[in-house]
Amino acid sequence: MSFQSLGLSAEILKAVKEEGYTSPTPIQKQAIPTILAKKDVLAGAQTGTGKTAGFTLPILEILNSKEKTNTKPKIKVLVLTPTRELATQVEDSVKTYGKYLPFKSTVVFGGVGINPQIATLRKGVDIVVATPGRLLDHIERKSVELSHVEILVLDEADRMLDMGFINDIKKVLAILPRKRQNLLFSATFSPEIKALADRLLNKPILIEVSRSNEASELVSQLIHPVDKDKKRVLLTHLIKEGKWTQVLVFTRTKHGANKLSEQLVKDGITSSAIHGNKSQSARTKALSNFKDGTIRVLVATDIAARGIDIDQLPHVVNFELPNVSEDYVHRIGRTGRAGSKGQAVSLVCVDELAYLKDIEKLIKRKIPQEIVHGFKPDPTIKPEPIKQNRNNKPQLSRNQTKKEPRENQARSKKPFAAKKRAPKNY
Repeated sequence: MSFQSLGLSAEILKAVKEEGYTSPTPIQKQAIPTILAKKDVLAGAQTGTGKTAGFTLPILEILNSKEKTNTKPKIKVLVLTPTRELATQVEDSVKTYGKYLPFKSTVVFGGVGINPQIATLRKGVDIVVATPGRLLDHIERKSVELSHVEILVLDEADRMLDMGFINDIKKVLAILPRKRQNLLFSATFSPEIKALADRLLNKPILIEVSRSNEASELVSQLIHPVDKDKKRVLLTHLIKEGKWTQVLVFTRTKHGANKLSEQLVKDGITSSAIHGNKSQSARTKALSNFKDGTIRVLVATDIAARGIDIDQLPHVVNFELPNVSEDYVHRIGRTGRAGSKGQAVSLVCVDELAYLKDIEKLIKRKIPQEIVHGFKPDPTIKPEPIKQNRNNKPQLSRNQTKKEPRENQARSKKPFAAKKRAPKNY
């Protein structure tokens, strides 16, 4: 099947061809015709499957099929994403595939000045990509008009719920037109996601290109057992001995990301950290330097890494296993994208064996283990509760995990006066 057979216009096909794509991915084959048919969609797809183009291409086609006017554009499409990075990635996709079309788009998120966003919105745009918190800021300031929205997209809805955005989403839905097309994309179908879909979607078409929580077969997974205090030395050893040139490393905390990045630099390995406490300009610079090879290692927290889209990223390292098993799948999904092979390495100490057991249960497979020479774990060390850096509190178990802080939004102090009742179709 080719893109030409999916019913896309010549302008969009030209942009797709210029990006070097000739055949749609499985999610695109199913999503594009369904969205063009104006159906609501509940789509499950892992990262790297081409899901962003799976909804941006048909949305642009729907807009292009409408009669053009010379009046100021009104917001017809709203895309909500959990993080700044993902919002930027989606809007980049809109600009890339819509460059031969007359539509205007913008991205709004916290951590940067709101006034330039207000100026852009008041000039008029057709498509807005936003994080929930900053969008509510604009709603409070009356700088955004959503009464003409025809298509709503919730991208990575599972992460938005994990980050505690459900109430923000409800507030946005309460002011949108009741008659609209809804597209919900999620890497996993948890009970919470299914409940949200039941309330939000109208007779949705279910699209699922891979089983929930399934790791890509293109990613080779490996565990290196190691004592906790030897992890950093082992990571440096692996990078230098393996001549790894581009490595995305995950830590559980922001403080841990900073500390590890600084230690790697002292070891002679160029590195930067990316997390929610970093300014947006610092995050953008770090990601750009990582993509162009200026730095070898990008150390990230789970939330900050959401939306990082790098073709042919060869190595992902779990310096610390996540305490939420599903995050392991999201982490290693940063590699093995778009048909390229990748390697996911996890450095696991005795404290994390319970986390490892949960992960292997989730992905329904045992991950191979290999002890690196000189780094054999001390069998006399007993496991200790894993503690967070802040307040030195033990982390909760998977079933007790608290919502992560909303590190990606900069909310105003003025309270938002939401409508008392959400529409029935929520």
